Amino acid sequence: MTARIPAAERTLAILQALAAAQGPVSAAALARDLGIPRSSVYQLLEVLRESGFVAHLADERRWRLGLTAFEVGSAFLRRDPIERVAQPLLRSLVDSAPIPVVAHLGVVEGHETVYLLKEQSERLVTTVTDVGLRLPAALTASGRAVLACLPRAQVRAQMSARGAFVNRTGLGPQTLAALNELLGQERRRGFAEEDGFITEGFASVAVAVSTGSPSSTAAVGLTFRATDADSVRRSRLAVAARRCANDLEHRLPATG
Repeated sequence: MTARIPAAERTLAILQALAAAQGPVSAAALARDLGIPRSSVYQLLEVLRESGFVAHLADERRWRLGLTAFEVGSAFLRRDPIERVAQPLLRSLVDSAPIPVVAHLGVVEGHETVYLLKEQSERLVTTVTDVGLRLPAALTASGRAVLACLPRAQVRAQMSARGAFVNRTGLGPQTLAALNELLGQERRRGFAEEDGFITEGFASVAVAVSTGSPSSTAAVGLTFRATDADSVRRSRLAVAARRCANDLEHRLPATG
């Protein structure tokens, strides 16, 4: 019979609860829902915070998963069907594009966009969207495509963290109000777009990919030289990205 280790069981229960939550959670709520003494919850959360598995949103007095938890999860993602299925679809998206592009698959962790996959045209397009790179979610098209699928309260919680809004080129939303206005516009349009928000001279379009639940939404994005695509061509690139996202959504259940 396997010996029980209460501290380990409680730690795992806290991580699982935070992973299942629709947004940041208070320590009191964790203690109540898990039946763990509040003092023990605080102690375990502090240990997890020091190692990066959870992050404390001081203004909200709530907790969420941290970057270390994502990095552990991403080790699984590298072997998960979403990346195996997405890779050839991104390659096809790049090959069919009328201009040199970089296609990427990204997710949002907290207030950052994290890139999981990247495919690019033979004619090199120099961008900063390397695999594993983290960029401000408010500035990236992929990040906002994902944020647009989340409840407004969750967007507020995730984007209230220190450092959520970064000024890279003088463009893009710098406040939560500006971000929400832009997200509203992009929801109505059906895709997210940025032009020079990350790198001067480059633009991106992106659409969301539902992988089963709002907490696991990803995005397919295309980055290109801004001068290579006017508004009409950008809309067509977004349509192509949407087809790719739809293909990915339809293929995931069969591999899950």
